Amino acid sequence: MDLRLVAELHHSIKDCADRGLVVAAKCKRDASCEHPNSFSTSTPARSRSPQPSLSFVVDSPAVSTGLPIPIEARNYAPLPTSERSAYRSRETDPDQADAAAFLAAQAFYTSKEFSRVVHVLQGCRSPKAQFLSLYCQFLISERSTERNWYKNHSDRSKPAIPFNRRLLGHLELVKNTDDPWLLFLKGLFLFRLNRREEAVENIIVSLGAYPWNWSAWTLLGQCVGDAQEVAGVAPPLLPFSASHPLVQMFQVKSMNELNSPTENELALCDHLLGDDYFRGSLWVMSLRACVLYHLHDFGQAEKQFENILSLDPYRVDDIDIYSNILYVTENRLKLTWLAHEFLERDKDRPEVCCLVGNHYSLRGEHEKAVKYFRRATELDRTYLSAWTLMGHEYIEMKNSHAAIEAYRRAVDISRKDYRAWYGLGQAYELLSMHQYALHYYQRATALRTRDAVECLKRALLSAGSQEITLSLKLAKLYEELEEPMEAAAYHKRVVDISRAEGRPVQDYAKSSIYVARHQMVIPGGDLELAKEYLERIAHSNVEEVTQATDWLKKLKSVMLSRPTNHGS
Repeated sequence: MDLRLVAELHHSIKDCADRGLVVAAKCKRDASCEHPNSFSTSTPARSRSPQPSLSFVVDSPAVSTGLPIPIEARNYAPLPTSERSAYRSRETDPDQADAAAFLAAQAFYTSKEFSRVVHVLQGCRSPKAQFLSLYCQFLISERSTERNWYKNHSDRSKPAIPFNRRLLGHLELVKNTDDPWLLFLKGLFLFRLNRREEAVENIIVSLGAYPWNWSAWTLLGQCVGDAQEVAGVAPPLLPFSASHPLVQMFQVKSMNELNSPTENELALCDHLLGDDYFRGSLWVMSLRACVLYHLHDFGQAEKQFENILSLDPYRVDDIDIYSNILYVTENRLKLTWLAHEFLERDKDRPEVCCLVGNHYSLRGEHEKAVKYFRRATELDRTYLSAWTLMGHEYIEMKNSHAAIEAYRRAVDISRKDYRAWYGLGQAYELLSMHQYALHYYQRATALRTRDAVECLKRALLSAGSQEITLSLKLAKLYEELEEPMEAAAYHKRVVDISRAEGRPVQDYAKSSIYVARHQMVIPGGDLELAKEYLERIAHSNVEEVTQATDWLKKLKSVMLSRPTNHGS
């Protein structure tokens, strides 16, 4: 690994740990740890992975791939290395009074005595102390909000998600900050206030000044809504090249969270596990295992997890994903062993509760499974998988009302997970409420269709001879999504490529008619283009001749009713 990269990574571990961002520090520690016996795990487990596309740019017509956020890239030039070093040197030399108070505050933070942290840091002026104080104030208000929310558990009028009323006060304290860590907190507060565009803006500025705060990258991932938006936060929005390892890790992690990684993300993992970056990193290996899981390559995903546990048998992170794989493949023996081992080691981790829940579910003991899935949600209210799996168990128990409640909690946490929508459809079908069931099934189908669209668009980046086939599939998917503009764009792509390659008219007749019809019905459509396409089909001997002739007659009356628009 590059020595400069190692130094930056090691600095970031201390920087994050000092500020109480323990998850970010742990991720970076996992990423930086190279295991000498892990060569086989960093070697691609299957040879069909393409070389990664290091650009997020999706080459598809008439499709916007950016975030719908009015941000100008020129505002986010990264801080020069010399300035970052100067910033770090200012931080590492606070006055002695601050240093003593900060050490005491770190001890209180470790024991989760957040009020004592705030008290002991009163009057401290160093940026690090100000961050930890404000972060603890936020954690105190979050804890109080959740406690009050759970008190009214049976109140149906309460909000689906706890709302922290002190957020505006926290935000006021950082409204004029230019410190990268406080900008991260500002982005966090704005995100929790549902001011997503402002949150993204502040997170990007924060990352430009200090790129190694993985908590900021995680928060940015929570701000994006789908795979298309993940593509949209690449350069020029982010002040880094697409080949930067942090950008690549962000892409893989975000696509996993959206349940829609592709072969491209698998190739990025293989690239990151190479000698130049994080060879032997358990964290990147786990990212890779999750990609394989979402690609339904359960055999290779299981092997990857086995490799990870052989190197670190006490690692709990993503053990719930491993248990999902063993559940799907009905590997009772291994799932039982895993559940007993980890329940003894750490019964208060939500991932372990989910693992044990899967164990009981596979044995058909659904009430015990519900008990552990519920325990997981008590440990982490935002644990999406546990709510969804709890709903599945209630469906098995024919308890539709309880299933609906669990699925609705999952949807409240993330409206992007098709499994909860599908579960709602099943629950309402059990209640013979078929209109509701159809609505939720359609929501689930639309989300899966979106996943398919993103996969095919990424495949187009290196499609070669398959470009026409993939473009046709994309056009049909957009028709299903009732997005005619995108569908017409891909149909036109089929026509253009087919004509350029001298293919027979039969290969692009249907696409030609679709494009022509689209141009006829949209305001200001290119009627000359529609006429050209329809005449070519009408003058051929393909089976769509009659259809093209009928549309030509309609086109004449359309052309008489409005002026012709030249150009496409």
